[in-house]
Amino acid sequence: MVLVGLTGGIGSGKSTVAEMLVERGAVLVDADVVARQVVEPGTPGFDAVVERFGPEVVGPDGALDRGRLADIVFADEGARESLNAITHPRVGEEMMRQVAEAPADAVVIMDVPLLAEGGKDRASGYAAVVVVEAPAEVRLERLVARGMNRGDAEARMARQASDAERREIATHVIDNSGTRADLEAQIDSLWADLLTR
Repeated sequence: MVLVGLTGGIGSGKSTVAEMLVERGAVLVDADVVARQVVEPGTPGFDAVVERFGPEVVGPDGALDRGRLADIVFADEGARESLNAITHPRVGEEMMRQVAEAPADAVVIMDVPLLAEGGKDRASGYAAVVVVEAPAEVRLERLVARGMNRGDAEARMARQASDAERREIATHVIDNSGTRADLEAQIDSLWADLLTR
C-alpha cells in the first residue's frame, strides 16, 4: 500500500485533483467527508458537540447547523480547540479504519486539508505528500463563485498555512492555475510516480 497525503489551501482545487487520482485507480479517504460522518445525528461525536456548544448548533433538520457552529469556532480560539478535541480523534480513527479496508496494493490518497498545519512530523507518515496550489486571487474567485462571502473566504484563507509552509512538506506540487488539460498532464505524471513507490 502506498499512503499519499493530499493537501492545499481552500479553493486550490484539491478535490478536483483527488477525483482525477480516483479516476486513475486510487482509493480516496477524505478528511472532510469523515469529519461530517463522525458528527452525524445519533453519533457520539454529535452528542459531544451539542453538549459542548448547546442546542443552538442544531438545525431544524436535527443535524448540526454547520454555519452556526463555524461562526462560533472561527470567532473564538478556545471554542475551535474544543471542537477539534471532540472531532480530530474521531476523524483520525475513522480514516485509519478506511485505510485498513483498502486493498494491500492500493495507492491510498488521504485528503487532509490542514496537513501542513500539523508540521513536518504529521506529514512524515506518507510515502508522498501532494500539495495543490493556485494563486490567492484565483482561489478567492472560486470561493466567491461557490457562494462564499469574499470577506469570509479571505478570513479562512488567512487562517490556513501559507503556500511556502505547504511546500516545505511537499514531495509534489501541483499547479492548478491553468487549464484542465494542464492539470490532467500533471496528474498523469504524478500518478506514474506514485505507482513506482
